[in-house]
Amino acid sequence: MIAEVVDGKLVSQKLRTQMAERVDNLRLKEIKPGLAVILVGDNPASQVYVRNKVRACDSIGIQSTVIRLSKDCSESAVLDELMRLNSDPNINGILVQLPLPNHIDDNKVLEIIKPEKDVDGFHKVNVGAMVTGNAQFYPCTPHGVMKLLDHYNIAIEGRHAVVIGRSNIVGKPMALMLLERGATVSICNSKTPDLSVFTRQADIVVAAVGRVNMLNGEMIKSGAAIIDVGINRLKDGSLVGDVDYESARSVAGFVTPVPGGVGPMTITMLLENTIRSAEMTIAS
Repeated sequence: MIAEVVDGKLVSQKLRTQMAERVDNLRLKEIKPGLAVILVGDNPASQVYVRNKVRACDSIGIQSTVIRLSKDCSESAVLDELMRLNSDPNINGILVQLPLPNHIDDNKVLEIIKPEKDVDGFHKVNVGAMVTGNAQFYPCTPHGVMKLLDHYNIAIEGRHAVVIGRSNIVGKPMALMLLERGATVSICNSKTPDLSVFTRQADIVVAAVGRVNMLNGEMIKSGAAIIDVGINRLKDGSLVGDVDYESARSVAGFVTPVPGGVGPMTITMLLENTIRSAEMTIAS
């Protein structure tokens, strides 16, 4: 068996075409979706991520604004900027690029963002809404995973899903979203003894730990859908995921590549949440 490659670039482009039409419809109502990104410091990776987000916004007509603050700026300066954006009617989504410098409290910063502008889906109000099945914004990466599963008609209801990872950004919300869709969910992590006991039973595996070759073909059930969220940079500069791609592809039914799998979907779901926030202003 050779697994079907789950092409995140292709799915992302199709979704962005639909999103551009939604942006056009909002413009007819004199609403132009706006996303504000706060970038603190000069972390090279963060600068690349922000640049990619701005480029994605431009491609479908979302107005983007980047507020750049010095790595030595005070926590109060970041909070003041967020309060200003909270009250700006032209800004529908606010994103703080992580990681922040050590002297700034991530939780304090994220919690000051208005829930209706929290397009990352990290505010405790939005997390609580997700737990109760009433989310208005899902965290972008697990939301992108769900879109990929749906696009490839991968059954979720009644299937056994294993999530490897327990982060607030991917692992925990991923498990909740799969559970909401009727999957039986097992949550594992890097310290789970004999991980293969779980993964060999799984119809869907989402790997999100950040460890090279955490999962290989011998640990996979034949025909399973393998979604690799991990991003690891090797010594030669190349990017790989948490899954040994070649061995997994010979056993699985579906598998995501790294890069080109989940990655493009994360930014696309950020666009989705920003547009949704703008559309919510009409209803209110």
